[in-house]
Amino acid sequence: MSALLAAGLITPLVLLAACLRPAWRQGVPAWLAVAPLPALAAALVVLGGAPLSLELPGLRLGVALDLPGALLLGVSAVLWSAAGLYAAAFLQRTTARLRFTVCWLLTLTGSLGVFMADDLIGFYLLFALASLPAYGLIAHDDNAEVWRAGAVYIAFTVLSEAFLLTGFVLLAAGEPLGSIQIRDVMAALPQSPWRDGALVLTAMGFVLKVGLVPTHGWMPLAYAAAPIPAAAVLSGAGVKAGVIGFLRFLPFDTAVPMAGELLVVFGLFSAFYGVLIGLLQSRPAVVLAYSSISQMGVIAAVLGMGLAVGDGGTVMAGAFYAAHHVLAKGALFLAIGVIAMTPAPRTRPTLLLAAVVALGLGGLPLTGGALAKLAVKGPLGDGLVGTLANASAAGTTLLMAHFLVWLARSAAREPPPGAALAFLLPWRFTALAAIFVPWLLYLEGGGGIGGVLAPDALWDTAWPVALGAALAIVWVRWGSGVPRLPVGDVIGAIERAFRATYAIGAAVERLDGVLRQWSSAALPLVAIAIVLSAAMTP
Repeated sequence: MSALLAAGLITPLVLLAACLRPAWRQGVPAWLAVAPLPALAAALVVLGGAPLSLELPGLRLGVALDLPGALLLGVSAVLWSAAGLYAAAFLQRTTARLRFTVCWLLTLTGSLGVFMADDLIGFYLLFALASLPAYGLIAHDDNAEVWRAGAVYIAFTVLSEAFLLTGFVLLAAGEPLGSIQIRDVMAALPQSPWRDGALVLTAMGFVLKVGLVPTHGWMPLAYAAAPIPAAAVLSGAGVKAGVIGFLRFLPFDTAVPMAGELLVVFGLFSAFYGVLIGLLQSRPAVVLAYSSISQMGVIAAVLGMGLAVGDGGTVMAGAFYAAHHVLAKGALFLAIGVIAMTPAPRTRPTLLLAAVVALGLGGLPLTGGALAKLAVKGPLGDGLVGTLANASAAGTTLLMAHFLVWLARSAAREPPPGAALAFLLPWRFTALAAIFVPWLLYLEGGGGIGGVLAPDALWDTAWPVALGAALAIVWVRWGSGVPRLPVGDVIGAIERAFRATYAIGAAVERLDGVLRQWSSAALPLVAIAIVLSAAMTP
């Protein structure tokens, strides 16, 4: 059974190797849906109660899978498989097939492997593999907007990698026996002289990956620029590399009140900020991107509450919430592609199913999203944080209603051939998975259906959705006149500030040119330097 872990990593790489041979590379896209299946099998084994691990003693590396990792690995593999079927059909209608396929397989390897990594080196390499090759998925089309999105994405990605590498160095330095196993370095963290620095730098790497405000600007640009199958896997599964990072490298067994409270503050701010700015967008993909910022903020708030009090049980609650988000967000991006290929009069079935999935993100009763909301109710508590989380659920419902309005408007105006079965099947499968897979996981984990159907539980999930729906009616009627914000919001200001430095560089270059032409200036400059040095000498 442990060989399934190796197969989960090797299968995409085997397909990648097949791309090297011209006679084989044309057939590789047809296998994209198959590549994640060994990883899915490994996740199902662990979810069935049998932890898996595989050591590579000669390399001091290994892979292992526990329940939180298996939960995220399983749903990510489901999304990658469904989106792989969609991508195979997409590649028949586009150019640059080889580059897209190669970047897809590399990102797939990292995105699934990061849930299995058992040591610092392996985690860092797989985290980088889940992030860097995704540039080729985002910058697939040949236009200035896409190039800008790719450049912003890679800048934030490199910065995230730099923080993470520095943090990992400090984590390793704090382990007295020289082990690089994640469990060993985390066990040694409380006594490490580098504890605070390691925790801050490592967390910053993951904050950038999940796009908490103010590091969120890359996400709307990237998701809007990427082709539909790429946006689906990056928004659903790819961003969860940051979530599993939080789960692995935050010391939930030890209370760290200050760090936990700080994470809660940034998380809740991101939750509301994503809703607010998302309402000022009109492109469905951009609205979903801001929704992801909001949902990552909720997850950060949940984990922050657990970190503040040292509650190890928060790990599974956060993983369950994130698992639902993987499927729901991936499904909604696939819905954008299907609606765009469907004439407006024939969009009703897709819109109805998309509405259930979208409102599930707000906690629509009896959906997988309602179970996710109930799973994190304990860590969030009934105080101020819990109240704000409920308010964010109402905001999510409002934002998803806004998304559905613009999704309906994006339907094909001219009657095209319609969405092919290769596009419809992945969308419907992923949407149904978003609704029912959380139920299967909940029941398999021993949850009782009576607790979910209890009046109190139904009310807890229903009233934020009802409030959000009421706000949506008001917004649809009177919100159309509100000015729209540019995609990426803060990125524009950052770019303007960066361009302002060009003038400084040009002025320095001109001054240097003047001084070089004035040869007699050399001797006075040297003399001044000598005098200043002498004056500063004690």
